[in-house]
Amino acid sequence: MTFYVIWLCEGSTKDQNLHMQFDALKNYGVKEENIFSEKITGTKKDRPNFTEMLKYLREGDTVVVYKLDRIGRSTKHLVDLINDFQDKGINFLSINENIDTTTAMGKLVFTIFSGLAQFERDIISERTRSGLESARARGRKGGRPRKDQSKLDMAFKMYDSKDYSIKEILDATGISRATFYRYLSNR
Repeated sequence: MTFYVIWLCEGSTKDQNLHMQFDALKNYGVKEENIFSEKITGTKKDRPNFTEMLKYLREGDTVVVYKLDRIGRSTKHLVDLINDFQDKGINFLSINENIDTTTAMGKLVFTIFSGLAQFERDIISERTRSGLESARARGRKGGRPRKDQSKLDMAFKMYDSKDYSIKEILDATGISRATFYRYLSNR
């Protein structure tokens, strides 16, 4: 029998939802000691037990979730996560959506999800490109504005003299630390 590593997450709903998920996982055959849970919603980025689960996974393991929204913060995150699982030989199963990447049908459903996520990324890219083209047509330039060259020249003279600290240079010129170092590295 495949060893199951499970992700279970408390959402914003009541405890009974957590118990329902827990019961469904146990009924599916998952051992209680293999259930990872979190006291936060699946959309949060910082999920320590989720990170621990990822470290625990090995080739041949199966991640089983009650519902897809228990593991992925977004469609893109879910697709990336399951692709990462597949690359590592880890299976994925969602009880509620009946997706099982060990079956042909489950792989097909996941491939459709992957296609939709890629479509979403492409649409965003097209909109961004169209917006930039439209702005250029109206005479606007994209990107970060250039710094005043006279301030940069003064900053570099102060820097080269070795008489001033970086803080003094930044205070005198009004240039941010990141900007100063970016221009300095391109000099």
